[in-house]
Order: sequence, then C-alpha cells, then structure tokens
Amino acid sequence: MTTLRRMRWWDLATLLPLERAVFGPDAWSAELFWSELAGVPATRTYVVAEDGADLVGYAGLHAGLGEATVQTLAVAPHCQRAGLGSRLLSHLLADAAARGLRTVLLEVRADNTGALALYDCHGFERVGVRRGYYRGSGVDGLVLRRRAAPSAPTIDVSGWSPGRPNPHVDRAIPEPGP
Repeated sequence: MTTLRRMRWWDLATLLPLERAVFGPDAWSAELFWSELAGVPATRTYVVAEDGADLVGYAGLHAGLGEATVQTLAVAPHCQRAGLGSRLLSHLLADAAARGLRTVLLEVRADNTGALALYDCHGFERVGVRRGYYRGSGVDGLVLRRRAAPSAPTIDVSGWSPGRPNPHVDRAIPEPGP
C-alpha cells in the first residue's frame, strides 16, 4: 500500500536517483531540494509517496501571494499510470485550497504526454509557452493554470421550518418594486 507523508531532508539520498531517472538532464540538484525544503511549511509543501520501504514518488508546491505553483511532481517509472501522480497532485491542490489559494500554476515539458493528460484531468489549461525552458534538452515548457471554483456562499438556515420566516434568508431577498 502506498502512503504519503511529509518529505524530510534524509529522503534526498533515495529521492535524487529517482529525480535523475524521471527527469534526466533536467533533474534538480540536491542543493535545490535543500533550498525548497527550507521553506516548509511557511511557503512550501513537499510530500513523498512510499510503497513499503520504497520511495516511489514525490511532489512539491510553492504557496505565493495569491497563487500556488507546483514545483515538481515525479512518480517512479514502474508506478506510473496507476493513479499515484493524481494522488500526489490532489494532495498539493488540497494544500493550496487550505491556504486559500484558488489559482495553481505549473510548467510541464511540451513532450510529456502522460503529465499533460494528468493535468488536463485535474482541470489545468494551457496559458503560455516558454521556448527552450528545459535547458538540458531544449524542450519547450508549457505553462498551465488551474482556477478553483469560488466557494458558494453559505446561508444559515438553522431554526428554519416551512411557513416560518428566516431573517437570514428573507433579508437577503429584496422586495419587488412598485
């Protein structure tokens, strides 16, 4: 069974080989991960996925002013297309929502069809292209955005019953004009 937990600095020893296997020449360095982990929990959320003792995925989110950015998301090749990427992304989206951030951005390789399908299923839309964004390969980066629906207003209906006026509701409905 795969479980998610907060990423810790000691995970880097097993995480970095997975990073290189998934991202190749575009892989992050240990120093970059250290820098990201320094922002947890104030502006960052990083989680790992473990299947028993094996680290099989991870994801990270930056919470900025008014929006969040998915910094990274990786799933071990032998675990891909089994729902783990969706689970990791859902965790990040829930964290963004809990922080009150309705807009989530990310960059993805233009040739990563699996990731593009994942992001599409989660409501992301293409909003831009960064030509040659991935320095190691020169592949374009697509900028994707997801905007969560605004929360519906709530109306207090406690104590209401049919035929009995509710001041919270009745006050909100204007009387028809002459």
